Amino acid sequence: MGDFLSLLWTHLDVTVAILLFGIGFTTLLLYHNLIKKIIGLNIMDTATFLFLTSQGFITGRSAPVLTEGVETAAGYVNPIPSGLVLTGIVVSVSVTAVMLALTIRLYRRYHTLDIDSMTLMMKGEDE
Repeated sequence: MGDFLSLLWTHLDVTVAILLFGIGFTTLLLYHNLIKKIIGLNIMDTATFLFLTSQGFITGRSAPVLTEGVETAAGYVNPIPSGLVLTGIVVSVSVTAVMLALTIRLYRRYHTLDIDSMTLMMKGEDE
């Protein structure tokens, strides 16, 4: 048990990312409220960004900006994970804005945020 806890502690960033992703996924699956589902999806996005950022960091290396004394690429951190995280944040904010706009439209039409109630109302409209 002690080895397992020391492994979790040494990889704390990955452990937190996995826990956050699990919380977000559980929220997405268990709640019927659209706002709570959007929050769960955002928690999952945050966990993914944390994981990518933690994997892109290398102790002892600097940002990929040319400095004096560093001649090779081995002295720098890989900039690709940072670029992926920034792109992911932009996409996540855009998707969240569209989901919130659609949620507002659905609420104005059905006067509820519960997906099951909306589905029943939609089925009633077809008949």
